[in-house]
Amino acid sequence: MPGENLSRDEARERAALLSVEGYEVSLDLRSAVGGTDAGPRTFRSVTTIRFRSAEPGATTFADLIAPSVTAVSLNGRDLDPGAVFDGSRILLEDLAEDNELVVDAQCAYSRTGEGMHRFVDPEDGEVYLYTQYEPADSRRVFANFEQPDLKAPFRFEVRAPEGWVVWSNGVGELADGVWKFAETKPISTYITAFVAGPYHYVTDSYERVLDDGTRLEIPLGAMCRKGLARHFDSDDVFLVTKQGLDFFHDNFDYPYPFGKYDQAFVPEYNLGAMENPGLVTFREEFIFRGRVTRASYERRANVILHEMAHMWFGDLVTMVWWDDLWLKESFADFMGTFSMVEATRFTNGWITFANNRKSWAYRADQLPSTHPITADIRDLEDAKLNFDGITYAKGASVLKQLVAYVGRDAFLEGARRYFKRHAYGNTQLGDLLSVLEETSGRDMATWSRSWLQTAGVNSLTPQVILSAEGRVTELAILQEAAESHPELRPHRVAVGLYRRSPDGAVERYARAEVDVEGPRTVVGELVGTEAPDLVLVNDDDLTYCKIRFDEGSLAALRDGLGDITDPLARALCWSALWNLTRDALMPARDFIDLVLRFAGRETDIGVLQMLHAWANSALTHYAAPGWREEGGRLLAEGALRELRLTEPGSQHQLTWARFFAAVASGEADLQLLQGLLEGTAKIDGLELDQELRWAFLEPLAAHGVADEGVIAAELARDDTASGKRHQVRCLAARPSAAVKAQAWASVVESDSLSNALVEATIAGFAQSSHRELTAPYASKYFEVIERVWGERSIQIGMDVVRGLFPSLQDPRGTLEAADAWLAAHGAAAPALRRLVLEARDDLARALRGQACDDAVG
Repeated sequence: MPGENLSRDEARERAALLSVEGYEVSLDLRSAVGGTDAGPRTFRSVTTIRFRSAEPGATTFADLIAPSVTAVSLNGRDLDPGAVFDGSRILLEDLAEDNELVVDAQCAYSRTGEGMHRFVDPEDGEVYLYTQYEPADSRRVFANFEQPDLKAPFRFEVRAPEGWVVWSNGVGELADGVWKFAETKPISTYITAFVAGPYHYVTDSYERVLDDGTRLEIPLGAMCRKGLARHFDSDDVFLVTKQGLDFFHDNFDYPYPFGKYDQAFVPEYNLGAMENPGLVTFREEFIFRGRVTRASYERRANVILHEMAHMWFGDLVTMVWWDDLWLKESFADFMGTFSMVEATRFTNGWITFANNRKSWAYRADQLPSTHPITADIRDLEDAKLNFDGITYAKGASVLKQLVAYVGRDAFLEGARRYFKRHAYGNTQLGDLLSVLEETSGRDMATWSRSWLQTAGVNSLTPQVILSAEGRVTELAILQEAAESHPELRPHRVAVGLYRRSPDGAVERYARAEVDVEGPRTVVGELVGTEAPDLVLVNDDDLTYCKIRFDEGSLAALRDGLGDITDPLARALCWSALWNLTRDALMPARDFIDLVLRFAGRETDIGVLQMLHAWANSALTHYAAPGWREEGGRLLAEGALRELRLTEPGSQHQLTWARFFAAVASGEADLQLLQGLLEGTAKIDGLELDQELRWAFLEPLAAHGVADEGVIAAELARDDTASGKRHQVRCLAARPSAAVKAQAWASVVESDSLSNALVEATIAGFAQSSHRELTAPYASKYFEVIERVWGERSIQIGMDVVRGLFPSLQDPRGTLEAADAWLAAHGAAAPALRRLVLEARDDLARALRGQACDDAVG
């Protein structure tokens, strides 16, 4: 990996030297079918790049990662491939003012989801290809200048196996055995794309009359593997797509600029989705093989709209370098929810945002690797790791506050000017701030310094003083920051006062908005109101902060959290309580008790699913070891109780069924799961589709109830790509030292598994109930991670380093081992050190939580 890196300084020097006029790329993908997989399977890639140099006679390089290069010519001069190509770069010397580079290479198909990924469907043997490039993997498919600010138009042509269809960013036509695609607009290399194979393809169209009277027509397409066609609800995908196009055309005043709009749902995808203009790619898990809840459809809609927002924020206008990744990801994350709430049936999207997305941000912002939203990205490895909760969810949270700060109209007008001023160009932070200053009249530099250029999360705590008559005589908000990041920011917040009504409901009766500045801010508007049961700082979720409670409010939540009628307020309280647990200010068993008492009354299905995930995490990581067995029993009993009480056939029943399977460990619980699978037991309304069957089988495998034969029989029922992933996870989940040894070797000592099967194997290996079985691998982990990082692709390296970190086995010993490794490996790749440092910090946090929980035991 180090030889494949690119530094920011190198990119700046190259951008100052070069301007790219265009690419012509010809790929021959006929080698994707037939033959054997012995050795790297390759395809021919011929690239012609026309570019100008500001300094004739200068030296630079082109990017290419390929097993071999057949020929290189620069301005008609044949160069020796062995002399100019080092495996990742092509040396270019003595440039002219106008240049033409031609590179003929053999590029490798990928099994890691990077570059040109090749997937063989076990169901029917069909081969499917797709590309994934961000941040810098197009160089695995064709020679280029791989950095976002060297935009250019692209012309692609592809030879493919007979009977295949090929898609790219532009419209394609098949002529004389060659797929030829319309030239793109000037775009960055990382958002070019190909999808090829016998995909199931569905079409539709979007039409709109623009303000100038012209008619805009956008051809729509959606595709998936043939094996998933029977599950593909393309009508709903197209519905959300059209609603999103309406929203963005209504608000951006810049017509969709990339012609067609295809959406491909592809196998073994590393990401949620990718915003390739004209050809958006998604992980195929967004095609639901079984019954799912409304939350899953909401999540898919949000991702569709997130990627659509990128057509403007990211594709039309692109950041200069990855420092300003937020200019596309923060905006897309915000606009995904903003548009979803206003344009689709998912009108409660801000609840999910407050409870789910911001939880991701809070965790990332308290890691030692936290960084400002505008980050310091030294190289590509830094960039890969900065697709994180800060760049996405914190950035989106801050933009939500920015809309409140400058006003919706000023924000959207700023976006419109930004698109028109910088179309097909590249920007930095100041370019956006300048248009927002124009439209709002606000000082954006001060706001930016506080919110975009500093790291860390503030905590806001109410301080209430009451009179003898039960009236508020003073209400203040106390703001705190971590010592490591002491910035106290300006916050526009709403403060809500809640009390119990005669019918038992907890409802808001007073609210005030206030600008919080400094360590203490008085909320004068609420003086004189009746004494509250609950004071909720950041009511309505206007700012980005950790909510804290005064003692009275915390007591009220312990007594009646489920009685809060407003779902957003309830979600904010749950999120705040989880942050208290993670910060070792609330014992894990207390949080679990609140979930057991009140989660059954949660109406928002997305919040309920988050509560289940948090409760499981509280038990696994933050509960005192001596209480863990009892806590697991209580969670399983509570989950089964709610499963039997919920409405038969409802999405809540399905959610509780999945949670019950996740926490089941006792003999009776496992017998019930086995009976449900075998048909000897029944719960009214609960129908077991194939995905639910696998969810029930995994805990049976993990506890030694289901052996290899049972797992094989289940695969026979579901002999598909999805079934294979489930089977691999279940096999690795079995409680056997030999099984763990085999799983470890298949991931760490071999590169034969695809990215999806690596992920499944790690998930099965790292069972929380197998702490003793996996203990021998704690020391091995620190012995192998630097080698794995150096030998494997960055995606697989990240999966191994994160997924196999030994946080469950002898946590104090692991903490010491991590510290020793970090001390002894100061020269290791910074991205690798960051991953270890983050995992180490999570473990130290878990130990503090366990100590807090143990103190009440």
